Amino acid sequence: MISGLTIEENAYLPLRDVVFQTLRQAILKGELQPGERLMEIKLAERLGVSRTPIREAIRKLELEGLVVMVPRKGAAVANITEKDTKDVLEVRRTLEMFAVEVACERISGEQLEQLKKAARDFEASKGSMDVIRIAETDMLFHEIIYEATQNERLVQMLNNLRENMYRYRIEYLKDSNYYDSLMSEHREILEAIEAGDKHRARACMESHINNQQRAVIRKIK
Repeated sequence: MISGLTIEENAYLPLRDVVFQTLRQAILKGELQPGERLMEIKLAERLGVSRTPIREAIRKLELEGLVVMVPRKGAAVANITEKDTKDVLEVRRTLEMFAVEVACERISGEQLEQLKKAARDFEASKGSMDVIRIAETDMLFHEIIYEATQNERLVQMLNNLRENMYRYRIEYLKDSNYYDSLMSEHREILEAIEAGDKHRARACMESHINNQQRAVIRKIK
């Protein structure tokens, strides 16, 4: 996997931050697989940097829980465990059920049209079989709901979870068998929001995230 890794250049960030973001995104997108060893020398050669920013990035990734130190082996990409999945999606489920309920009351006409477009874009993206593109259109659908709450604190909390959720979203979307059910769930959430039916919207969102949790846990078992 390391052979396909390329640095994400950014003229506005220090090199150590660029290396950190490059490795972080590679893990979240699955370019660096769970359990894969992170060899400092190989990573440094591949990215064209010294070992120092690689070492610093690995330490930061360990603090985020994306990397673990394995005795006698060194750093490795953290495995996706059943407990981690439940922990992250439990928080997401609680926050998004509340968010969609509030969105039913506060969403603007413009945001509703944006949500409809996001649902169409997600449906269109499934034909590409590009997991990253599909994940991004799925994420946009949810982010419009967040913004529709007009609650800056809630949006901030959900955005703080976004990167952690991205890893599980990617795992879910690697299996195209789920795409049709995801489209159906998006439509149900959209219809409930358009109708202003916050109880139905809340129930639809709960089912949507529960389905993702079950699918990811089945995959990692």
